[in-house]
Amino acid sequence: MTKTTKIAIGAAFLLFLLLMVVSTLSLGQVKVEVCMEFNGRTECRTAAAPNEAEAVSTATTNACGLLASGRDQNIACSNTPPKSVRRLN
Repeated sequence: MTKTTKIAIGAAFLLFLLLMVVSTLSLGQVKVEVCMEFNGRTECRTAAAPNEAEAVSTATTNACGLLASGRDQNIACSNTPPKSVRRLN
């Protein structure tokens, strides 16, 4: 391998690492806490995402994962409006 090829590969690797760091830091711009009530129980979970809708969806899924048992209950829980949504940043 020539010196120029090694430099090009190194530069491409550094560019890739920089891209990964920047994209990781840009994730989670919105952080929310969602409280879900299902079958008489309440669970609150936080999530971060590039936008509020994705953050709410993720937190809802996480809370329903603890509240529901089985696929049908999980779907029913996910279709239930949140008891509360609070933006944390």
